Amino acid sequence: MEKLGKRPMSKKSTILVIDDEETMRNACQQVLSKSGYHTETSADGADGLRKVREFPPDLVLVDLKMPGISGMEVLEKIRKIDSTIISIIITGYATIESAVEAMKRGAYDFLPKPFTPDELRIIIKRGLERRELVLESLSLRREKEKIEKNFISMVSHELRRPLIDVQEYLEVVRAGIVGRLTQPQKGMLEKASGQINTLLVLIKDWLDMSRIEAGRMLENLELLDLSQILYKTVDLLREKIKNKKITLEVNIPAHLPLIKGEKLSIERVFTNLFRNAIDYNHEEGRISVKAKGEGDYVVIEVSDTGIGIPQKDIPFIFDEFFRVKNKKTKHITGSGLGLSIVKKVVEAHRGSIEVRSEEGKESIFTVFLPKFTGTNEKSSVG
Repeated sequence: MEKLGKRPMSKKSTILVIDDEETMRNACQQVLSKSGYHTETSADGADGLRKVREFPPDLVLVDLKMPGISGMEVLEKIRKIDSTIISIIITGYATIESAVEAMKRGAYDFLPKPFTPDELRIIIKRGLERRELVLESLSLRREKEKIEKNFISMVSHELRRPLIDVQEYLEVVRAGIVGRLTQPQKGMLEKASGQINTLLVLIKDWLDMSRIEAGRMLENLELLDLSQILYKTVDLLREKIKNKKITLEVNIPAHLPLIKGEKLSIERVFTNLFRNAIDYNHEEGRISVKAKGEGDYVVIEVSDTGIGIPQKDIPFIFDEFFRVKNKKTKHITGSGLGLSIVKKVVEAHRGSIEVRSEEGKESIFTVFLPKFTGTNEKSSVG
């Protein structure tokens, strides 16, 4: 686990000495305290790990041979608690094999016993310099990620407004308000409008992904009846379904058990699934939408009789920017983010999604969202 230390490097660094020999603990503490470090000691691995969790040290000196939890186990557990903590092995049983094994488990360096105060001070200084570099690197990386996310969000917002304006101008021209159009001209404008729609969908996907990654997707939680959301989504896409001569089968009760969620995000889940069922379907195909309460979940199934998904691609369909590429899909536009957004939203609501598909025959997506029971309010999403 990577996390930034709670203590800035400008403050007094904390060193933890874990060794079952009292004389060694006292000697290290005396040398390090005189050198200006705050020093804690533990006589065994269990107590040392407790102190690591309570107040993460900057650096830990770990004896290899201790009763109870061994030094090797302590190294592994420290790395899991906070991988930025520097661990240095101190032992009177130094071998090349044990040194290599310790490095594999997260040790930064190896100091054989007995050692002089100067040797101890030098290795501590080097270890703390290493930690400072690690923390700076993590901080820079996180700042870079933040800038990238903000940049995508900013650019997407800036692009969206002018594209909507262009779309509106095109609609005015296509309606013949500024003059009669020839058939070829209408065709060209239709294609231009379609390309702009594709860009707007891509920008919306970017913005949604930016919200998810920034943790802003679940800011406005409310109790939701999925029946209303599902019927609304079906109605919004009914014209598109009609244009493709697709038969729609809907089996949704008037009311479903309530869930707690963010309305816009949940609506996006089913809009994406329904659009896929249309886009990847055949002319005169069939789409089925079913919903029911089952155990602790509300279960929604969206199936289509479309081109299906090759078995080799199923493990990757929820990956960002992944798209099934073959002769049947090359004419279908998309960002490759739709299903990734679906999965992230569903899992953020503590649900899950499953897919079954047979290439050339059908695809079935099943969403499981936990019912709101009242008792799970405190542990709900957010």
